[in-house]
Parts: sequence; structure tokens; C-alpha cells
Amino acid sequence: MIRVDDDMKRTLTFGTAPKRVVSLVPSDTFTVAALGCGGALVGRTDYCELPAEIVAGVPSVGGTKNPKLEAILDLSPDLVIANQEENTKKDLETLAQKGVKVFVAFPRRAADGIAHLARLARVFHVAGDRDVRELIRRGYEVIREAEEARQTVTPLRTFCPIWMKPLMTIHGATFISDILDLAGAQNVFADRERRYPLAADIGGAPALPPEAVAERDTRYPRVTLDEVTARKPELVLLPDEPHPFSEEDAEVFRALEIPAAERGAVVRTGGKDLCWYGAQTVTGLPRVRALVERYRSA
Repeated sequence: MIRVDDDMKRTLTFGTAPKRVVSLVPSDTFTVAALGCGGALVGRTDYCELPAEIVAGVPSVGGTKNPKLEAILDLSPDLVIANQEENTKKDLETLAQKGVKVFVAFPRRAADGIAHLARLARVFHVAGDRDVRELIRRGYEVIREAEEARQTVTPLRTFCPIWMKPLMTIHGATFISDILDLAGAQNVFADRERRYPLAADIGGAPALPPEAVAERDTRYPRVTLDEVTARKPELVLLPDEPHPFSEEDAEVFRALEIPAAERGAVVRTGGKDLCWYGAQTVTGLPRVRALVERYRSA
């Protein structure tokens, strides 16, 4: 009998490995496959792209924010894997009320993501497999290597937006910011919380007091181009998800009076290495480190 706590502090019990799994998180779909358990997947989201050869044979149940709950229930899953941030509380509660076992993750650091990988290995009863043990070991090793390397370099001041209209970026208490930090890139908005309402976030109105926004997520501030200019980033990373930043978007930042524009360091890049937790981090973090290093010496 395996007992595992999810990130909602709920203890889930697994007598046997789940055999009918719906993943509502693209990175978890990838992780389940990396654990050698892709055959258990019976449902996934429209955004679950990898591994392509596995997801091609798994029906979609809709988006992460708007899954088709009846389609999920029709699949008779013995486990739904979800994320507190990507999926809505109402949908997950509805599934749980229907008797579906829902495992909710919410990693905020790269190490949390590797711990989640290890946790899923236990859920699927493969924690003792040699290849799985090596994958988890390598995950912690790439984080240790990054932490050691980070001590020897001056962090490169970096702006990494996640949306263009409105322009939105990340606070330090996010998974993406931690990946950047491990890669030797200092998030220039690490201290900037999101303010409510929208007009306050972009400096056009007084912000609501903390007690009025206690239940809201303040980790994704909406910022202005003037704020970006004032923070003087040396590197601008434009990921292709969750927003697919275009070359036209890149030109907006290249036109700013910032060190990144002067250095030719406004870069479009893949977003999965930055925001997919779990198995993706094992190979993704070294790629982000290499990218940052390339522009450190530019």
C-alpha cells in the first residue's frame, strides 16, 4: 500500500498502480511517460504535446482551464493528475465529488518538481525500477550542479515575460523564476508582486489593501515597458509558452533603451524548459543554463 501526500496536503492511498489515468497537466503527461507509464494514460489536454508518439494515441478532454468533465468521467479514470495553478478549483472539486481520485501538484521550485517526479514514481509503483531511480538521481544532480555553478558567476539581469497584452511577468516565488536563478539569470522582477485592480498594477490607481487580495495570486504582475526599461535587463527571454512570443513582440523589446537590446540579447526561446516541472527539468535546466551562458559572454 502506497500513501502519498499531494500539494493540497491530502493523503492519497494506492493499493495498486493506477491503470486509467487522465492528465490535466502537459508536464505531468510527459513525466508519466518518462516513468515508463505512458500506457496508463487514457486522457490528456489539448496542450499535452509530448511525447508525441504517446499523446497521439490518447484522446483529449479539452483545455487545462476548461476540460470536458463528462468526457473525463466517461473514461472511468482511477486517477486524475492536476495542478493547483493550471486547473480550476471548481473542476477539480466536481471530479472529486463524483468519486474520482484527484492528485493535485503545485511545485514552486525546480527541486519541488523533481520531488514530484519521485512522488509519481511511488504512485505508479515504479520507484524501484533502475531507469526511474537514475532519472530521479539525475534530476537532483542537475540542480546541485546548477547551484554550485551559480556561486561562481555574476547573475545576468533577466526579464522573462509570460504574456504580451497585457504585458505580464513573474515574481520570485514561481517555478520559472527558480529555473532562471539556477541558470545564473537574475529575475529583474523577482520582488514585484501583482497589484489589484489592473489599473493599480500598471501605476494608474491606488492598490487594494493586502487584506482585500489575500486569496488572490500575486505572483504574476502586469508591468509596463517603462518599468522594464527602469529595471535594465541584460537579457530578455521570450518563451513560446504560455504565450507564443513572436518576432514582432521581440522587436518591441529591441526598441527599448535597455542593455539587452544593446547587446543583441533579446531572445525567443522554448518555454517548456522554463515552466514544465518534473522530468522535463532533468534535460531542460542544463539547456537553460547553456542559453544564459551564451549571452553572458556575448
